[in-house]
Amino acid sequence: MIVAFTLPLLIGNLFQQLYQFTDAAVVGRMLGVNALAAVGATGSLMFLLLGFTFGAAGGLAIPIAKAYGAGDLAALKRHFANAIRVSAAIAAVITAVGVLGAKDLLTLMQTPHELMGDAKAFLIVSFAGAPIVMAYNLLASAIRALGDSRTPLYFLIISCVLNVILVVVFIGAFGWGVPGAALATVMAQLVSVILCVILIARRMPQLRLGRADWKSQPGELGESVRPGLAMGFQMSVIAIGAVVLQYAVNGLGATSVAAFTAAMRVDQLAVAPLGSFGVAVTTFVAQNRGAGKWGRIRAGVWRTSLVTWALALVLGLVVALLGTPIVQVFVGDGQQEVVRLAHDYLIVQGALYPILASVFVLRNAIQGLGATAIPTLAGFMELIVRAVVGLVLVAPLGFLGVALAAPFAWVGALLPVAVSWFGWRRALMGQPDGAPEPAPVRRLRLARAS
Repeated sequence: MIVAFTLPLLIGNLFQQLYQFTDAAVVGRMLGVNALAAVGATGSLMFLLLGFTFGAAGGLAIPIAKAYGAGDLAALKRHFANAIRVSAAIAAVITAVGVLGAKDLLTLMQTPHELMGDAKAFLIVSFAGAPIVMAYNLLASAIRALGDSRTPLYFLIISCVLNVILVVVFIGAFGWGVPGAALATVMAQLVSVILCVILIARRMPQLRLGRADWKSQPGELGESVRPGLAMGFQMSVIAIGAVVLQYAVNGLGATSVAAFTAAMRVDQLAVAPLGSFGVAVTTFVAQNRGAGKWGRIRAGVWRTSLVTWALALVLGLVVALLGTPIVQVFVGDGQQEVVRLAHDYLIVQGALYPILASVFVLRNAIQGLGATAIPTLAGFMELIVRAVVGLVLVAPLGFLGVALAAPFAWVGALLPVAVSWFGWRRALMGQPDGAPEPAPVRRLRLARAS
């Protein structure tokens, strides 16, 4: 069941990565390597702030999925109303910080002077569209929480195709440069938001809210907010490590920044399937927790782990064989040093994808069970390891130190979630389906959420 539910998520995640892939390819080909590096110089900051919206939306959907699994329509609507409130506040803060602080943030990141103008313009346009990104992530997560992972996929495909058209028109025909790439993405995602709203209005009465649905019962606001903020902070904590690493990369010069940008686009496209399984596991576990189907949780997580390990090996092989030709799509001919550095990065990443696969599955399974402390700890571990490795190894090893930072961070994140999951699994062992939440699990969840 998880595989069937994941397939639309997988395809959708791949298409979502095509947003960034298309932007980078068009920018690199039409505007040059420096323009590509300028877009790349913003990557970690985009991940830090907009990544929070993605994590928060997934967390806000967990109580919705649980209420849906339990058949409690009234609670489902109240949780959705709470999610909208929280999302609006998050979007407002991110927009203000990103737009007003763009130059200061890039300066703090020691962005090369020749990249500063384009990088600042790209950031401002992107963060001005943060409310649209937050709205899409929330609506798509809520729709998936009700078991429909296909329709958001169709909407995403439409917006991706539109993004490809708009980025070429804005840059090639209108001459809007790097800001045009950011604007194309924002406008294309706005189409996805509109389509999600139409779907809810026409086919999903569970998510249509009345006046009474905006009145939370005691404890419900916290139940909605806690996983949303926790998962958002987890994404941001991880992203802080990426910011530190980007700082180290920027110090190596524009060529290294361009190589890192191109390699990251390929890497993100490759790991998108693994991330999709993680998202699916969160919804699967939350729904079955609400329905009291404990055996399905144990079996589903194990089978998903096997599938993702095999998939990770295949993806690593594909990246090793095809990563370099794909990088050349971004930079064209005459950029041998950029291609060489990107190739080294991809070889290191691809060989260790199975570690990342385990992090995605186990961390999201624990989140689906309602725990937040251990996944947050894993995020801090990933932050610390990525930052330390980036700062310590980049100076003596150069770009190879950049390539090693992420795999070391994956190991740091895996250790606490692996130990925690086996504790959960023992607590669930032998619990018959339909029984209430077992006491050991309830105590673990409450302790870890406190």
